[in-house]
Formats: sequence, C-alpha cells, structure tokens
Amino acid sequence: MGKVKTRMKGMTVLLVLTAVFSLGFLGCSGQTTPPAESTPAEETGEEPVAEPQKIDDFIILATTTSTYDSGLLDYLNPVFSQKTGIEVRVVSQGTGAALETGKRGDADVLVVHDRVSELALVEEGAFVNRSDVMYNDFIFVGPEDDPAGLKAAKDALSGLKAINDTRSGFVSRGDDSGTHRMEQRLWETAGIDTSSEAWYLSVGQGMGDTLNMASEVQGYAMTDRGTYVAMKDNLDLVIVLEGDARLFNQYGVMAVSPERHPEVKYDDAMMYVDFLMSEEGQNLIGSYQVNGETLFFPGYGLE
Repeated sequence: MGKVKTRMKGMTVLLVLTAVFSLGFLGCSGQTTPPAESTPAEETGEEPVAEPQKIDDFIILATTTSTYDSGLLDYLNPVFSQKTGIEVRVVSQGTGAALETGKRGDADVLVVHDRVSELALVEEGAFVNRSDVMYNDFIFVGPEDDPAGLKAAKDALSGLKAINDTRSGFVSRGDDSGTHRMEQRLWETAGIDTSSEAWYLSVGQGMGDTLNMASEVQGYAMTDRGTYVAMKDNLDLVIVLEGDARLFNQYGVMAVSPERHPEVKYDDAMMYVDFLMSEEGQNLIGSYQVNGETLFFPGYGLE
C-alpha cells in the first residue's frame, strides 16, 4: 500500500507540472481562446443601427453679404446638400471682393449682384454659365423723423440731393460691394461728390454691420430690401424711399472657369447652379419669407 500511495502522489505532481507547462506554452505562443461568434441582428430581432450619412465633398460659394445676412442661404443650402451630398461652404463678402475671390480661383461658384461687372467678366473668360437667379430692390432707410425729408422725394436722385442739402448723416458700406457700387453710381448721377463731406461715413463693412451703425447714429443708408427686412426688428430705422426703377437689384449665379482654374470643382459647382435655376430652386427662392415678407423673387426681374 505504501508503494501505491507513493506512486499516486508522484503521478499527481507530474500531472500538475504538465498542466502548468502546457498553459505557459500556450501563453508564449500567442494563442488565445477564440471569441464567441456574434449573433446576427436579424436573429435577435434587433434593428441594425444605420450609419450616419457623411458629406465628404464640398464646394466654396463666394457671395454677397446680403444673401448671407438675409438668411436665404441657410434656407437653400441644406436642401442642396441633402439632395447631392455636397456641402456648401460660404465666403460672405461684398460683390467686388467675391468677384476677385472667384477670379483667383479661390471659389467654385458665385452668387453676386453687379450685373454689368458679371457680364463683362464672363466675356473675359473668368466665369462661365451665368444666369439671372433672382432679384429684389434697393431701398433707403433712415430715422423715423426723416430730417432730410426723403419720404417726400420723388426719386432716388432727389433724395440724395436732399441729404446733401441738409447735411444729414449718411452711412455707406464703402466696401466695393454691389450695393456700394450702385450707391456710388447714384451719387455720381446726382452730381454730388461725397469724398470730403463730414456727414458721409464710409465704414467698409457688410450690409448688416452698416445698418446697425446707421441705426446707432440715426443716419440714412441704402440697403437691399432683403437684409433690411431680415433685420428690421432690431433696427431703429424705417423705409424712407423706395420704388425708383433705378433701385432694381438683380442677382446672378455663375461658375468659375475650369479652363482658367482647372483645380476648381466645376461639375459640383454646376450642380449648384442647376439646383438654383431649377423649378425647385426657383420656387424655394420665391417662398423664402421673413416676418411674412418675401425677400427675393426668382429669375430675371426686367422685361
């Protein structure tokens, strides 16, 4: 019996050592217990989690501050992105600066409002496929008491002469925007040189900032109707002159020339142009309102 017990103890020790050695060998060899197989979602009855749609492409839109400040782009661009998967990254500038941005090839598509300059640049080859996308009008705004009497003026030119005669404060964008260019043409047509006048403030800002400043100093300003309507609840300004045919304000959309700048995303830019000019895009432009007022009208506004 003593020998049997001794042999069993020896076998027990041998089995333990063998097990320890085997575990150590498996650990050193990098082998692990295979993971349990996952159960497909359809077998568990659970709904699979959908991957979020990712926008991995974008275009750069150079545009005037009026389309940005009015909120129109926040209304239009998400619809385009949803349809195409293309994000629209907006560079908000005055029209003059936006045209220069496009001429350098630093944008893919433009929405601006200086039709004469736009058509000339298309003729030069800087831009292609321009269309008249929408329009509204310029208006003059000022303090409620209207010290220059613009409410009684028969047209824009007589209104400017009244401001000059009364030396009433006038706040100009002064930023080479479409609005500023139109304003400068009106002063020139009226025969008034504002360059040395203390009552004339050229601030070099976008439309929204210009209106805020005019409100603060209780001066006059010329603005596109869309930006004023979008901001008027926060301004101490009223419309004092409107309706002159000279104040018509046409917007154009056009792509940067791919021949001049092969790096631009011409095909995607043309998708944006086509979207804005489509029946859907034009209807969206015409349906955009702020406080019940339509800010922009689709298409070309002159017969």
